[in-house]
Amino acid sequence: MTNTYGFEGKIGRYVKDSEPWFSTPAHPGEDAPNVIFVLLDDTGFAQMGCFGSDIDTPNIDALAANGLQFTNFHVTPLCSPTRAALLSGRANHAVGMRTVSNFITGFPNQLGHISNHAATIAEVLGDAGYGTFVCGKWHLAPMEQCSAAGPFDQWPLARGFNRFYGFLDGETDQFYPELVADNHPIDPPAGPEDGYHLSEDLVDQALKIIADFKGVRPDRPFFGYMPFGATHAPHQAPAAYMEKYRGKFDEGWDVVRERWFKKQIATGVIPPDTELSPRNPGVQPWNELSENERRLAARLQEAFAAFLDHTDDQIGRLVEGLRKLGQLDNTILVVHADNGASQEGGPFGVMHEMKFFNGIFETPDQAIANIDTIGGPNSHTNYPWGWAQVGNTPYRWYKQNTHEGGVHVPMVMHWPNGIAKEQRGTKRDQFVFVADIVPTVYDILGVTPPTVRKGLEQMPVTGHSFKSFLNDASAPATNTIQYFENGGSLAIVAGEWKAVLKHTAGQPYADEKWELFHIAKDRSETNDLAEKEPAKLDEMVAHWWEQAEIHGVLPLDDRGVELFGARYRKNSPHPEDRRYVYRPPMSPMPGQASGGLGGRNVDLVAVVTYKKGDEGVLYATGSQNSGVSLFVQNDRLVLDYNAFGDHAIVESSSVIPDGDHEFRVKLRRGDGMAGNLEIEIDGVSVGSVQVPLYMRMISSLGPSVGYDHGSAVSTRYAAPYEYTGDLHEIVLESSRAKPDVASAEAKAEMNRQ
Repeated sequence: MTNTYGFEGKIGRYVKDSEPWFSTPAHPGEDAPNVIFVLLDDTGFAQMGCFGSDIDTPNIDALAANGLQFTNFHVTPLCSPTRAALLSGRANHAVGMRTVSNFITGFPNQLGHISNHAATIAEVLGDAGYGTFVCGKWHLAPMEQCSAAGPFDQWPLARGFNRFYGFLDGETDQFYPELVADNHPIDPPAGPEDGYHLSEDLVDQALKIIADFKGVRPDRPFFGYMPFGATHAPHQAPAAYMEKYRGKFDEGWDVVRERWFKKQIATGVIPPDTELSPRNPGVQPWNELSENERRLAARLQEAFAAFLDHTDDQIGRLVEGLRKLGQLDNTILVVHADNGASQEGGPFGVMHEMKFFNGIFETPDQAIANIDTIGGPNSHTNYPWGWAQVGNTPYRWYKQNTHEGGVHVPMVMHWPNGIAKEQRGTKRDQFVFVADIVPTVYDILGVTPPTVRKGLEQMPVTGHSFKSFLNDASAPATNTIQYFENGGSLAIVAGEWKAVLKHTAGQPYADEKWELFHIAKDRSETNDLAEKEPAKLDEMVAHWWEQAEIHGVLPLDDRGVELFGARYRKNSPHPEDRRYVYRPPMSPMPGQASGGLGGRNVDLVAVVTYKKGDEGVLYATGSQNSGVSLFVQNDRLVLDYNAFGDHAIVESSSVIPDGDHEFRVKLRRGDGMAGNLEIEIDGVSVGSVQVPLYMRMISSLGPSVGYDHGSAVSTRYAAPYEYTGDLHEIVLESSRAKPDVASAEAKAEMNRQ
């Protein structure tokens, strides 16, 4: 008889002799709450209004006023590791994510994705009967697997989410994002000229998905994950928000930091005896800056504030949408950041991050000419260290560091049906780590994560539920020991103490010193007790090594260029001979899944059948801010090499005759920062130009074949400017990168994330 695979009825020869049976779908229970995680990117401890700032975040503040505000909440120093710990409830190293997902190292602590032996909360709650979705930034799959070719086994839909709308890399342009819907790339529904901004789009899509879920299945709760691109660079916001903050930070970071610190003390966000940590190295006193340095820095901070304010309004729209659907009171809504404020803007801030990553240190005197572009579609900015330290008030250091400035961030929890009225608006100062959130949700829901799932043995959930102090502010902390590691920098919190080592890549650990802080009395790590308490320091360091063994932290790894792993290999997007062949029609590709033009000697070949009047883009990579585009216009072949707004144009000296042709672009790196660009038609040179800047890193946006997706690389056309002729293939042949280029690429990619 045919296998009926679990059928429990009776099958006779005829229906009258048979008994039907219907399986009962999993269901979490009639009153099970919805769950939504809202994750902000590169947002420091002090930057929300309720945590000290004077940036307007009324919607987050309202959630805190009607919920709980966690003032001793910690994460990892970097985005992908925090996301892995958040979604799995386990240590990030244990599940394979010690650094950003762009890299694979060949060790279990850096798979570039969450181990399949560590089910995500979406997988666990989905098995329990929840509808699940994610709208926003993923950054939990190896980036070379994030093209339309897949594989898709680490994309959101394969890790427990029913729906996905967002982007897969660590950042994207907020006006021209690289979007994915479920398992396929899509174009944004509108452009900035139509008022488009990604954060608004994400909330639009989330509310639509929630309405779909509850409209068809009102009985079923949902788990939603909303990881905004905000406030990661580029700091971009609608013009009205930029205008709102014009001049608001002219008094400078010293005055603003002192004001935010006093507000934190007055509102109980930090203990009253907390000291304001000294300026980080490289942060100058505001009154010692030149006029142009102050003008540029203030405007860059305005862009950040506008971006955060705008994001807060989108969170407000999400909350209002839940209220209208009657779902708000029974939704566990958690809002927090993935790491501290970013240090990647350098001492003066950057107008275009890719310039910074190319080793071009644009001075404020040079940048000031373009100050009015900041925050808009023509900008890719990040603010300077001084404002980042303000964002991390009262703490030291930044994102990427294991000091409190990198790992101590804001968190708010809102759940009217579960948080008693008398507790709403109160604070929780117990130590909590990001991996503790998921086990708390499981504890609330009465869900037990599986020990085996789909035939795979599961790692234990190692986070600690803090359900016990949701309605009891005096309950003790449940997580009493927590390690940190990033890029070789180390830290351990055990009870009232913290030990931390700020590592310099390539330096022997024996030459570096641990610091020791009694954080119960010294929250801002200003009084190093390492020399006074050597026995305690030894005890803490021993704790670190013990936790490292338990959670798979080893080996310690501070490598740079090697983080690219074995990029050129068989059966990968990067062939060993470095020869890529692309044939239209194709979806746009992320940069790390495609051949690159930056820094190397490259031949780019377009094979076409041409007839008079054909025009359009053959190949383009990057955006209006920086990129390379090869196109046909007015019967001539044109190369536009857009080096951060400086367009080097090479146009063929003769018109293209009808027929079959091979168009070749020769990109050659010269001495220093220079280079040479040449175009050929059928082996004959038809134009060339020397460029003073041969870009090492071109853009965070990848290439497209047969059109220009996103914003137009060249000012000579409007995107997408699809090629109207017959494009047979694009061939990209790349030389090996010189060591300094490869190292710069790896360092830039780490900094960009």
